[in-house]
Amino acid sequence: MKLFSVIAENFKMDGGACFGVVPKTIWEKFVQADEKNMIPLASRCLLADTGKRRILVDVGMGDKQSEKFFSYYHLFGNDSLEKSLAIHGYRPEQITDVIITHLHFDHVGGAVKWAEDGKTPVLVFPNATYYCSKKQWDTAMQPNPREKASYFEENLLPLYNSGHLEFIHEEGSFCEGIYLEIKNGHTEGQLVPVFDHNGRKLVFMADFIASVGNIPLAYIPSFDIDPVLSMKEKEEFLNRAVEEQYVLFFEHDYDNECCTLTKTPKGIRAKDTFTLEAFKAGRF
Repeated sequence: MKLFSVIAENFKMDGGACFGVVPKTIWEKFVQADEKNMIPLASRCLLADTGKRRILVDVGMGDKQSEKFFSYYHLFGNDSLEKSLAIHGYRPEQITDVIITHLHFDHVGGAVKWAEDGKTPVLVFPNATYYCSKKQWDTAMQPNPREKASYFEENLLPLYNSGHLEFIHEEGSFCEGIYLEIKNGHTEGQLVPVFDHNGRKLVFMADFIASVGNIPLAYIPSFDIDPVLSMKEKEEFLNRAVEEQYVLFFEHDYDNECCTLTKTPKGIRAKDTFTLEAFKAGRF
């Protein structure tokens, strides 16, 4: 299986929201905020080429929202999903499967774009089957007040109406070499894909653990619908990840693509940080 890091876009968000109750004087040791308290974030997707299938995990925000919408998220840089795929030699029509970890706009928006008329939705990956958990779909269709602003009909209904959307009902094998775990603290039914690569497990963290700075148990984003559950899920996962020497692949950490973990007197923390390419080369 070949793995590739694919940047959909880079953006900024309020640093306090990304670390919840943790004071800025503490979380700023991990990432520096600008004068408006915004920190840089990535929409880093993952492409897996099995030889028979080309599987993309998450697709970023896309570009179909309004200028006012994007003014809230301060996009920067020239990255896009299509350009990033092209760097690795792939075109959108070659993608066979798209795993959407959850249906918040910054993870699913890039699945649908407007046609040339500016109002007809079309799939960005026309030959792909799209997957999300049934629990997450039900949540998106009847969102709680805390999450309602993260779900947009124009991101979701075209997928469903196209007939290209399939639901994951429980944890289990997606295909050879890819296992899907399900976490419910950030949002109901978030998929967390685990990849077997050369005898190691690489885990696509999505919003389960968004960055190196979110590894400590209490560092839970204010977006999570159940912070206490998030901490319990994180604790179980981190202990397992240390014991089995997992590699964590971060979707939103602008500075750190991957890390390993170690136990310290203060709890489990990042050990080494490195790129996916360094991992593939066997240096970590």
